[in-house]
Amino acid sequence: MKIALVNPHWQFEGSIYFGCREPHLPIELGVSKQMLEAAGHAVLLIDAHMFALSHADIAAELNSFQPDIAVITTAPTYLFWRCAPPELRVPQQLALAIRDCAPLLVAVGPHGSTTPRAAFTKLGVDIVVMGECEETLVRLARGERDGVAGICYREDGEIRVIGGPQAAKFIDQAPLVWPAEMIARHHHHHHRFEAAPLGPGAEVEASRGCPYNCTFCAKQNFRNAYRKRGPDSVLEEVGGLEKQGVEYIYFIDEIFLPNEALLQGLVGRGLKFGVQTRIDLWRPHMLELLGKAGCVSIEAGVESLTPEGREHLAKRCKMTTQELAERLAEAKRHVPFVQANLIEMAEDEADMVQSWREQMLAAGVWANDPVPLFPYPGSPDYTRLWGEPDDLGWERAHEHYLAQFTNFSDIQEEQPRHLHELEVQR
Repeated sequence: MKIALVNPHWQFEGSIYFGCREPHLPIELGVSKQMLEAAGHAVLLIDAHMFALSHADIAAELNSFQPDIAVITTAPTYLFWRCAPPELRVPQQLALAIRDCAPLLVAVGPHGSTTPRAAFTKLGVDIVVMGECEETLVRLARGERDGVAGICYREDGEIRVIGGPQAAKFIDQAPLVWPAEMIARHHHHHHRFEAAPLGPGAEVEASRGCPYNCTFCAKQNFRNAYRKRGPDSVLEEVGGLEKQGVEYIYFIDEIFLPNEALLQGLVGRGLKFGVQTRIDLWRPHMLELLGKAGCVSIEAGVESLTPEGREHLAKRCKMTTQELAERLAEAKRHVPFVQANLIEMAEDEADMVQSWREQMLAAGVWANDPVPLFPYPGSPDYTRLWGEPDDLGWERAHEHYLAQFTNFSDIQEEQPRHLHELEVQR
C-alpha cells in the first residue's frame, strides 16, 4: 500500500484558537509513518504548514505519489489536540482540494475523536479515526475495516460509528527520525523566551496522557491514560535531533512528570528544552536537576488562586496558594523562564489575581492575565454543562463561549467569528 500523510497549511483568521500558530513537528503523522513503514508500506509525509504549501502544491505531490490512502489531521499536531481550533475550515478545504487524489480519504484528530458523525459529514472523507491514530492506520492500510474499533464510515447509506476512541500502546514507540529538510526549516522554539534561537527547534513526546482529570482538559476521548516511554528511547531520539543541529526541544507531554532517569540522561548535553507540568509535583531537588538537565522554560498549570477554584476545576492540588508561589519561585532559581498559567474563574477576585501576579513578577515568574475557559467537547466542563457531546457539540461550545466573553486572550483574534461563518457548509 501507498499512504500519504498530510499536515494542512494551518490558517487561523477569525478563530478563537488558543495554541501557538507557528509550525511544529506533526508527531501523530511522524509516528504513523514510522509504524506504517515498519509494516511494509510506502509512505509520503507532506507537511504543508512547515513548507508553506498551497493546495495545488499538495495535490501535485499526491498525484505524483499516487497513494491508495490519503490521511489528513484536523488539529495542528498532538501538542494542540487538547486546544484545537473548534472550526474544521482548514481540513475541510484541504479535503475538497485532494478528494480525487486518492481512492480512500481518512481524517484523524480530536474532532472525529469527540464528534465522529459531525466530523465525517463536514469533511466529506471516507473514514474518520477516533482517538490515537497510529495503530488504527496500520490496520486500515492492511485493508481491514469490519471489526476495526474506533472508526466512523458510511455503509449502505448509513453513517456507522464502530466502538470508541482508541489508545495506542505507545510505551514501545521507537525513536522518531525526521527528514533533515524538515528540521532545517523548524526555526520556531516553542515557549522559549530566555534567548534567541541559534539553531533549529523540535518537539519530542516522552509520555502520553495524564493521571489527573481536570475539568477544563479535553482529553477524555483521546490521550487519557498515562503512559511513558523508556528514557533510553527518548534519549536516542534526542541524540538524533542533536546530530541534525537541533539546539532546543519542547516536550509535548500533557504533563511532564519528574523523571530522574531521563533528566540525568540530559545533563551535560548542552541541549535546551521546555516542559509543561504541574509545579506542585516537583520537589526542590528535582527542580534543581531539571535546571541542570537544560530546562529553560516551564509552563506550570496553576489555573486558580483559591482552594475553591482549584476544587471546582478538580485539580487535586494539596498545596496552598502561597506554597505554589514558593515552589514557582524555587523553580525560577534553576530555570530561566517560569510561567504560571491562570484561567478566568469566578472564585478568583480581580484584585487578588493582580496582587498575586505582581508578587510572582517580583520573584521573576510570569503569571498570565487569566484566560477565558472554552468548554471543549470531550472535557468534563462540557459534560457538566450539556452532557455527552452530540453532532452539534462544537457549535454549542463555541456559541456559549462567544456569548459569555467579550475579552479574549492576546493570541486570539479581537473578534472571533461564529463557527458557521468559518466552516464550509456542505
